[in-house]
Amino acid sequence: MSIKVSNLIKQYGEQKAVNNISFTINKGEIVGFLGPNGAGKSTTMKMITGYLEPDNGEIEVSDIRVSDHPLETKKKIGYLPEANPLYPEMYVKEYLEFIAGIHEVKNVSAAIEKVILLTGLTPEKHKKIGQLSKGYKQRVGLAAALIHDPEVLILDEPTSGLDPNQIIEIRDVIKELGQNKTVLFSSHILQEVEALCNRVIIINKGQLVADDELKNLAVKETTNKLNVSFRENISPEWLESLPSVISVHQKEDRSWILDTHDTDKLNQQLMELALQRKLNIVSLQTESLNLEEVFRNLTAGTK
Repeated sequence: MSIKVSNLIKQYGEQKAVNNISFTINKGEIVGFLGPNGAGKSTTMKMITGYLEPDNGEIEVSDIRVSDHPLETKKKIGYLPEANPLYPEMYVKEYLEFIAGIHEVKNVSAAIEKVILLTGLTPEKHKKIGQLSKGYKQRVGLAAALIHDPEVLILDEPTSGLDPNQIIEIRDVIKELGQNKTVLFSSHILQEVEALCNRVIIINKGQLVADDELKNLAVKETTNKLNVSFRENISPEWLESLPSVISVHQKEDRSWILDTHDTDKLNQQLMELALQRKLNIVSLQTESLNLEEVFRNLTAGTK
């Protein structure tokens, strides 16, 4: 596995910024790392990359313990921090050459041209960084994280400051990279996470509250809902009498939302009701939660 975090703790004074979290991420996975502001996401990422030391716990990157071999693990990681510190007086290619030198990249010119093309920096590659828009500065940071062809990418808000077209372009880059690298990225744009990831890790107040595939989270975090519409007007008592119904909510004159723990059984009971009462069901569909709703359920009450 490419990233293994075990019982990680980081404390600032009386506050535990990261409170005993554990997870693993394998090669070829793109995993979204979510949580409210102050939940401990950036602190965790900084510990994985070796920029912060944990108070307790262990981190392994590509089967190497970060605490034992910090320089070796840094070589395997590409890191785009949220702040994205850059040198505004340096030219784009000059800065990338500088970063390539730090990583002891062998064929510097080829590596620079590759990441410039990959991140869409070609129109701006001869400019000073200080002359770039926020979106292009973000691209420079991503290019710097990729310059040494790392095995693991840690991306903290990688699409921050990008316009919708740029977000799609960077999303495609991350998807391509995720085929043979390990990618852990945080984002406040939950639709972006849904578009990129099958799996998410959610932390709240320093604690891990979810680590699962998106399709499983929606099932775990709520009762199922069925939307059913009839051609006829019906009595709500008919629906409330069905054994698998938890609660009934009228949506429109002839449309209802039914909460249930078992959609299959409820589907069967609705068909039986329609036969008994001579009703016509116009539509019947399951309603699932999106990531935003799951996120709110898991982090409710956070300020």
